[in-house]
Amino acid sequence: MKILIITGELASPLVHDASLKTDHDIRVHVVNTPIAAFLTPQKIIQELRTLPEKELKTVDMIITPGLIRKDISPITKEIGIPAYKGSTDAAYLDIVLEMVENLDLSTKKSADKLIEEEQRKRALKFISDFEEDTKNRKKLLKKPGNILVADLPVGEDFPMRVLAEIANAPVLTHEKLLKRAEYFVKSGANMVDIGMIAGENMASKIPPMVKLLKEKLDVPVSIDTLQSEEIKVAIDAGVDMVLSLDHGNYQDVLPLLKDNKIPAVILPTDYKNGWVPESIEERVNSLIDLKKKCNGIEVIADPILDPINSRSMVDSIIACQKFKEEVKPDYCPIFFGIGNVTELLDVDSVGVNALLAGVSMELGASILFTPEESGKTLGSVKELSISSKMMFLAKMQGSIPKDLGINLLVFKDKRKGEEIQEEIDVPTIEGMDNYAFTQDPAGSFRIKLVDGQIMAVHYQKMQPTIGISGQNAKEVYHEIIKRKLVSRVEHAAYLGQELQKAEDSLKLGKNYVQDFPIFQKFMEY
Repeated sequence: MKILIITGELASPLVHDASLKTDHDIRVHVVNTPIAAFLTPQKIIQELRTLPEKELKTVDMIITPGLIRKDISPITKEIGIPAYKGSTDAAYLDIVLEMVENLDLSTKKSADKLIEEEQRKRALKFISDFEEDTKNRKKLLKKPGNILVADLPVGEDFPMRVLAEIANAPVLTHEKLLKRAEYFVKSGANMVDIGMIAGENMASKIPPMVKLLKEKLDVPVSIDTLQSEEIKVAIDAGVDMVLSLDHGNYQDVLPLLKDNKIPAVILPTDYKNGWVPESIEERVNSLIDLKKKCNGIEVIADPILDPINSRSMVDSIIACQKFKEEVKPDYCPIFFGIGNVTELLDVDSVGVNALLAGVSMELGASILFTPEESGKTLGSVKELSISSKMMFLAKMQGSIPKDLGINLLVFKDKRKGEEIQEEIDVPTIEGMDNYAFTQDPAGSFRIKLVDGQIMAVHYQKMQPTIGISGQNAKEVYHEIIKRKLVSRVEHAAYLGQELQKAEDSLKLGKNYVQDFPIFQKFMEY
């Protein structure tokens, strides 16, 4: 193809470099403006009309900078040559040119965004096609180690399932319980767990909780308790899976589990008699022994993932691997309690969850278990849901978890953008935070986050007059301007800053407090 690329002066070296990496016939036209993003469709049309008509007739496609804000379809209309947006960063243009014949380019969206969307669409379709292939599902469920929890296939041959725990469920109102469960399902949980309270018998609370969640949710529901009476009540109430059996309670509940064909997670412990395995061998042998004792029901083995520097996280991972090797060929699904690590580590959960999901995949784990009890682990269910998809794609494609179309890049960019050097021959003044605040006669605002939205409440003479809510800063700010609720430029600048902070906090699950930063600097030691 003969492609004409339009760019500005500063980005032109990068564009020229990209044009040399393709077999297409590329011509680069540099507009007499330093910054390509400042170009408009009309400005490009004017530029193109200065080119010889004979030359334009041979052009198959025009590619403009991806940072142009407006729809560039007027270029095609006026010039008669298909025109599309390129990448937002000139450094990615070589990827666009490589895929240009197979990419449905747009006049509205930049090409790199389209590439990301196409990769994501293909990745999700691959997973969806796998999950919906009933013939393959039946075949895989005949293999050892693959089981059904309610109607959900669980096992090493399926994507790792995310089990989200509603901690301390009995103390929640039914409204809060359901809201929490629905939030987890929306976040990508494949199963929801009713977390009971250790040391307290709250069996009477179980039936209505199970009934509510089973009626309202379209995912399996489990119960998390070691108390035999609570387990029995939960089984009678119709729970889909039990967490957990160990050597101290399995005899009490095994007959009922068999009768109801309910799978259970097994632990290598005997908490009733105060016994916890010390060594890797004890842990593995105890699990194998309990697995044999629980013959007649489907079990999921939990070697108990230890927090870092407690007993030994490494030992618990080795135990998981050894257990898998020892039970061949009589496999069973493996349970990985990722929340044991994330909740007891003062690190943002996103990278930890992704890494542990990768370890889980290599170990052949089937269930990833987590609550979201602390601020640092907020969003863990969604992070594990995405991580599970990434690891499944990597496993099925025999690749590393990179360039899959799905990612967990939240705080950092995947690629380093090329810095475009711009010489600015103007005086440079250092900004100073010393502007004296003057009350805006149009009123003031109290900004907060309410039910997943930004809320800006307008005050006049210390009295609230109206509340404006929205999903993003722009929606709220435009409404404020439209209603003329701000009259001073410094107040408008302040509102823009605070509303954007509120939006960022909403996206990241951080606390937002007006007038305070949402990010702290790394502490220096």
